[in-house]
Amino acid sequence: MGKATDIGTVGAALYFLPVQTRVALKFGAETLTQVTCARACVKVSDEQGRTAEGWGETPLSVQWVWPSATAYEERHAALKAFCIELADLWASIRTRGHPIELGHGFLETVLPGWLQGFNQRHRRGREPMPWLAALVCCSPFDLAVHDAYGQLHGCPTYETYHAGFMNRDLGCYLRSAQQSGGSFQGKYPADFLTARRSDSLVAWHLVGGLDLLEASELTGKEPDDGCPMLLEGWIRRDGLQCLKVKLRGNDAEWDWSRLVKVGSIGIENGVCWLSADFNCTVTDAQYVNAILDRLRDEQPRIYGMILYVEQPFPYDLERHRMDVRSVSGRKPLFLDESAHDWRLVQLGRELGWSGVALKTCKTQTGALLSACWARAHGMSLMVQDLTNPMLAQIPHVLLAAHTGTIMGVETNAMQFYPDASRPEAAVHPGLYQRRQGKVQLASLRGPGFGYRLPEIRRELPQPAVECSG
Repeated sequence: MGKATDIGTVGAALYFLPVQTRVALKFGAETLTQVTCARACVKVSDEQGRTAEGWGETPLSVQWVWPSATAYEERHAALKAFCIELADLWASIRTRGHPIELGHGFLETVLPGWLQGFNQRHRRGREPMPWLAALVCCSPFDLAVHDAYGQLHGCPTYETYHAGFMNRDLGCYLRSAQQSGGSFQGKYPADFLTARRSDSLVAWHLVGGLDLLEASELTGKEPDDGCPMLLEGWIRRDGLQCLKVKLRGNDAEWDWSRLVKVGSIGIENGVCWLSADFNCTVTDAQYVNAILDRLRDEQPRIYGMILYVEQPFPYDLERHRMDVRSVSGRKPLFLDESAHDWRLVQLGRELGWSGVALKTCKTQTGALLSACWARAHGMSLMVQDLTNPMLAQIPHVLLAAHTGTIMGVETNAMQFYPDASRPEAAVHPGLYQRRQGKVQLASLRGPGFGYRLPEIRRELPQPAVECSG
C-alpha cells in the first residue's frame, strides 16, 4: 500500500552545458581541460494530478569515470548518447513511490540491462562503457527526482527521508547487510543523517598534479584572471585549512617529494590537515606504506597532518581484492572510485578499508544508502568533489552537511572554472567562494534542494532531448 505522497515521473529534459577550465586538472594518466555538465529536469506527479519539476546536474568528467587509452572524444560522445537514452527511461517510470524507491528500482532493475544493451548497440567491437560512467550519466535524473519530490510537497528534500514519506524501511534496500551484523529493519535514512544540517563547512582545496607550488614554476603564460596561481596564494586568499594532494601512484619519489613540498608550504601558512590521493594507480599496498613510513620517520609533522588516504588502488574492487589492513592501520583509508554502492562498501570493509568518500555523481539514492550502511558499521564518511560547478555544487555540499563527514567537504570548482558559476553565485555567494577556509550554505532554503532557480539568471541552451511519459 503506497502513500498519498508517492510520485511517478511524467517527463524529462536534458541539457548539455560545456565548461572550459582556467588551468588543467590531472586525473591519473589523463588531463582535463574541458567538461560537459549534464543538467536534467524531471517532471513528476502524484495521484491527485499535482505536478512539479526538479533539477539535477553532474559533470561528465570523462577522464575520471572512464580512464582509458580510447580517444577522449569517443568516450565523451558515448556518455552524452547514454544520457540522452536515459532521459526517455526516466520520463516513463511506471511505478510510484518515494524518490529512494524509484531510484533504487532504476539502479537495480533498469540501468544494468540498459547499459549492457547500449554497449551491444553502440560499443560492439569497442571498449564497453563502465558501470561508474553509467552511474554518472544516471545521476542528474536521480537528483532531479529527489528535488522534484521536495518541490511537490513544499519541503526540503532532506526532510523526506523518514517513515512519514517512505513506504519501505532500509531493511528492504540493504537486505544482505543484516547477515553481517547490521539490522536496518524499522530504520530510515533520517536515522543515520545529522539531526540538523550545518550551514558552514570546512573546505578542502585540491592540489592537482599540475598545480604550481612555487614562483620558480611560473612561465608567464598563466591566466591573468585575478585568481591565485600558486598554492600559497590560494591558502592566504581563502584561509584554507585543508589540502588534498593529488599524487601519481606510480612514482614513489615524486609522490614523496610532492607531499613534503605541499606539507611544508601548508605548515608555513597555517594549514592543519592534508589528505593523500594516489589516483587509483597503486597495485601494491607496500607502495603506500613505504611513503607513509618514510613521512613518519623523516617528516613527522607532515605525517601527523595526513587525516586520511584516498583510494590508492584500482577501481574494480571485486577483481582486485587486496587486503589493505596494513595501510588502514597507519592512516584511515577511504574508498572513492570503488564505492559504487553499499555492497562494495561492505566488501571494502571486509578487506580493511576504514571509510567511504561519497559523491552525488553516483546518484543521490546510492550515496544515501551507502552512507547509511557505512554509518551502521562504524565507517567514517567524507564527501568528495567531481569539480562541481553551477547546480551540481548544491546537492554536493548538502550531502556533506547532512551526513556528518570526517572534516567538511572537498570543493574545488572555484579553482578550475570559477566563472562557470557566476549566475548561481549571485544567489548563493557563500557556496561558490571559500572564505576563512569554509563554504556557507545558509542561502539554501525552500523546497527540494533549495536551488532557488527562479532567482538564478542563467540562459540554458536548447535541450538535447525532451521526453514525456
